[in-house]
Amino acid sequence: MFTKSKSYDNGSQGLGIPPAPEPAPAPAPAQTPLPTAAAPRAPEPARTAPRSSNLSTLSAGVKYEGNISGAGELQVDGSLKGDVRVSRVVIGEGGSVEGTVHADVLDVRGRVSGAIVAKQVKLYATARVEGDITQEQLAIDQGAWFQGRCNQAKRDTPGAAMLEAPKPDKADKAETKSPA
Repeated sequence: MFTKSKSYDNGSQGLGIPPAPEPAPAPAPAQTPLPTAAAPRAPEPARTAPRSSNLSTLSAGVKYEGNISGAGELQVDGSLKGDVRVSRVVIGEGGSVEGTVHADVLDVRGRVSGAIVAKQVKLYATARVEGDITQEQLAIDQGAWFQGRCNQAKRDTPGAAMLEAPKPDKADKAETKSPA
């Protein structure tokens, strides 16, 4: 029923893997005449501009105390004491955050001591997290250390309100009624 067509056991250590093909020699560059004013130039390939990013970085060796919020992205390689509320947070292997982290996407390779509220959380093997996690999606690599509770909150569950950004308080505008 099945027939063995060709054995690739020549140097592949018996794994049945065919040997890599020999690389073809590169052709010699051809001499092209210089373009003249009358000859139209070929259009250059479109160059893509570097992606504009609102990435802020807290460099290694930098210690910051205070809250950080905004619509951009934050890379933490230093030490941060305070709450973070941005769309994407990446905590590097040498980075640490002591406070609450609110984000759409959170990648942790360093340390977090505090609550995490995010739509997507990924704890890498070097991560060390101490605090509760409220998330829609959670991925934990083997070797990561996590002490706390994790609560999955989807958009249609009561805990999902924590995932949304807080709306401005109307308490800032005091209403005064004049006596009648």
